[in-house]
Amino acid sequence: MDRNERIHALHRVFQARKTPITVPQLQEELSCSRATVYRDIAYMRDALMAPITGDGENGFKYDRSEDDRFELPGLWLSSEELHALLAAQALFGRTSANILSSALAPLQSRIDKLLAEQSGGKQWPVERVRILAHKARKMDEHAFRLVASAVLERKQIQFDYRARSTDERTRRHVSPQRITHYRGNWYLDAWDHDRDGLRSFSVDRMSQVKVIESPTHDVDEQQLSKHLADGYGIFSGEAKGMATIRFNAKSARWVADEHWHSRQEGKMLPDGRYELKVPYSNGRELLMDVMQYGADAEIIEPVALREQAKTLLKLALSNYGE
Repeated sequence: MDRNERIHALHRVFQARKTPITVPQLQEELSCSRATVYRDIAYMRDALMAPITGDGENGFKYDRSEDDRFELPGLWLSSEELHALLAAQALFGRTSANILSSALAPLQSRIDKLLAEQSGGKQWPVERVRILAHKARKMDEHAFRLVASAVLERKQIQFDYRARSTDERTRRHVSPQRITHYRGNWYLDAWDHDRDGLRSFSVDRMSQVKVIESPTHDVDEQQLSKHLADGYGIFSGEAKGMATIRFNAKSARWVADEHWHSRQEGKMLPDGRYELKVPYSNGRELLMDVMQYGADAEIIEPVALREQAKTLLKLALSNYGE
């Protein structure tokens, strides 16, 4: 731990405590010598004007009448925080279709400056942090900016929407509730004023977006979560049932560690297979996820979902002839 990290750690310790902390305790906290503790405290007092009171015999603490007004100058980062910032920098620069890289350009420049200040001239190998987009779709950056702004500023919007399932184009008037990044793509959860209900929209299917200077109709968070977070995946809605899927022993080693849903239930079976139960409202996306495992997965129940899977597999097989 270098001095910057120790100063940051000392500041956190003093902020969190109301009673003095002894030098031996600080040695253990900072993993350093007694002399180093005294040097760091002297530096904080003399150079940073930290309101440290006490002595080596009785321990040190912040003067409670002053500590609320004291903050370390600049931004101090531990090595773990610095490395996390490096990963964030890589993420900003490599998001799908660069949709965030230009929007976050001002923040990117500040991150670059901060990293330069913290590195002491060292060149960080940012290219060794890889962010790979998977099945990300192209999106109108202008539309994304307007949608995101409307969500944050709590304003209504209008837009043309071309549904992917039917290819039908409609004009929608909605109150944005939240924007969600899911599997490399962005979705808007909103109250649809014309249909008088909650709907989810894929932002890449929006065009002619217009922000309306009217406050949003806000939906209660509990109702929002129940409608949009109960079922499986982005095709969510109030859960209508629980699906049971069994994976063979080979796939179980992967699936047992995966997060499919906040209310999933999973258990290893005596024969090495893994049984997963997830709530769902629309089986379309759940079926897509299960079928990517091919013969390694089997839908046990409900029967209707199992029959849908059988139908889809037969149709897929028909594409290859007899």
